[in-house]
Amino acid sequence: MRAGLSGAMMMMMMVMMMMMQTARRPIVHFFFKWRQPVFRQVVIRSSGAKMNCRPVCCNRWSSEERLDKKTVIITGANTGIGKETARDLAARGARIIMACRDLERAEEARSEIVEDTGNENVLVRKLDLSDSRSIRAFAELINKEEKQVNILINNAGIMMCPYSKTADGFEMQFGVNHLGHFLLTYLLLDLIKFSAPARIVVVASVAHTWTGLQLDDLNSEISYDTMKAYGQSKLANVLFARALAKKLKGTGVSVFSLHPGVVQSDLWRHQHPCIQVAVKIFRIFTKTTVEGAQTTIYCAVQSGLESQSGAYFSDCAPARCSRSASDDDLAQELWESSCNMLGITWQ
Repeated sequence: MRAGLSGAMMMMMMVMMMMMQTARRPIVHFFFKWRQPVFRQVVIRSSGAKMNCRPVCCNRWSSEERLDKKTVIITGANTGIGKETARDLAARGARIIMACRDLERAEEARSEIVEDTGNENVLVRKLDLSDSRSIRAFAELINKEEKQVNILINNAGIMMCPYSKTADGFEMQFGVNHLGHFLLTYLLLDLIKFSAPARIVVVASVAHTWTGLQLDDLNSEISYDTMKAYGQSKLANVLFARALAKKLKGTGVSVFSLHPGVVQSDLWRHQHPCIQVAVKIFRIFTKTTVEGAQTTIYCAVQSGLESQSGAYFSDCAPARCSRSASDDDLAQELWESSCNMLGITWQ
């Protein structure tokens, strides 16, 4: 019991550090007398009207960009920032494909989004990123039914869960957060390239700075630490986006990874009760799901980002990632390991 509490306290300290580092920077800056941040008002559309959300620490950014006749796939779009991303992009006129594991919750979210935006071109499709058979079935359906995929948003994820394995025997966090999206992107890439100019957006996290990449133990079979495993999966997200951008240079497909902020979402459901209480107490340092979705939306729709393909973003602006996340050799090693684990050939 004491060891469990000690681990929970260490995890809580890391989470608090992440909140103070990246979430509501205006308050953190005030407490520590750092530079005055820039505020903007987030504007989202709902049933044709505009609605102002509370201020967010973000570069000044707003966009009236329309996505009519564009097709967007969002994984994990039935809840959290994925749902808010789907709502925003649907309001811009896009055809939205909500790729979700829980079809019942997805249909409920779809109904809400359609009612809010007036866009009925919102579809739900089954996708379980913890099972390669489901990923392949989903990709086969998309490649058969859809004429184009202009934006792929790899958003779904699992955070600091107890040790478990995917249907294919991978450690759950690495398997879902990285390998599932790696395989999905691989299977959809020809259609995405055909749809160019197109974008691939990978939702990562500042948690990528928590650890290095254990190439000899990607499945955490030698040892398992919930935080390190989560951090490793997020580091893999950033490295994947960086490597993919290089491989897609000249194709018209841009790739971006991002940190959404510390967001009030279902991702905290696996945490120790002490951490869940702490997250509620320190809500002032966190973002709402609407606020947390803004950088994803920015990377998906902001014009002129093509020259920054491969970059890592936070608060709607380019951000510094860790030294490991900038290591091209490490990115290539991860790429090769991922292909070997999935049994695919992707040059």
